[in-house]
Amino acid sequence: MVQRTLTLGHSPDPDDAFMFYGLAHELIPTPGFRFEHILQDIQTLNERARRGELDISAVSIHAYAYVSGQYALLPSGASMGDGYGPLLVARQKFSRADLACKRIAVPGTMTSAFLALQLWLDKAASEFDYIVVPFDQIFQSVKAGMADVGLIIHEGQLTWQKEGLELCVDLGTWWGQENEGLPLPLGGNVIHKRFEPPVRKQVSEILSTSIKYGLDHRAEAVRHAQKYARDMGRDLADKFVGMYVNHWTLDYGEKGRESIRRFLGRGHERGLIPHRQELEFV
Repeated sequence: MVQRTLTLGHSPDPDDAFMFYGLAHELIPTPGFRFEHILQDIQTLNERARRGELDISAVSIHAYAYVSGQYALLPSGASMGDGYGPLLVARQKFSRADLACKRIAVPGTMTSAFLALQLWLDKAASEFDYIVVPFDQIFQSVKAGMADVGLIIHEGQLTWQKEGLELCVDLGTWWGQENEGLPLPLGGNVIHKRFEPPVRKQVSEILSTSIKYGLDHRAEAVRHAQKYARDMGRDLADKFVGMYVNHWTLDYGEKGRESIRRFLGRGHERGLIPHRQELEFV
């Protein structure tokens, strides 16, 4: 059988590695398809999605607002902050009023963390001081004095205390308190609309099968994911995977979809996103 090769972009992080363990190791059937895994940080993937370069990609939910013309959301692959999420950390604890006047190191302006920060501060990007820093260099930028505060994503959410920093706010906790306990939508997987709907559905089923395979073979999948866990032992890697690969990842469900609508809708209402989004799922 002739196989169709599709590019699949995802981040080199333990949660994505766990999700695609079954696929990467050819442990699940992929009838008619093979996948070229492209590992890049989320800001780069967001930018590539804006250019329509990849067939399938992980993107920030914030970035989906800018790529929805070209890509449809897949129903699986969500990273949802269910009572937790991106963190603001600093060398000392600051109030919201203080933070609005500080320089903040952020991991990218299309990340969901950045949109959540703007909503929490109730300020557009032009109204506060920030610098863009690769996510894995944010701790160092704060400790070196390049920034006063760091906006932390990925495994830094579990390791910030080891850096000797103080927690100012958990944006996932804040979002849940403001939105009847809804999770903060952070990331998702998308597929390019150049593919016909039957192809999108086939690919969606393959990716869902990979996620389920990881959840059903957790020990092996965590061992694989640990290779991508910076400064994390097995237990911490397992905890991180559990935070972002769970029932939300298999399917957003109506609560997850409502949270995305609300998140992007609030961004539009505050003038942070240019147009209101109609969600298009495969």
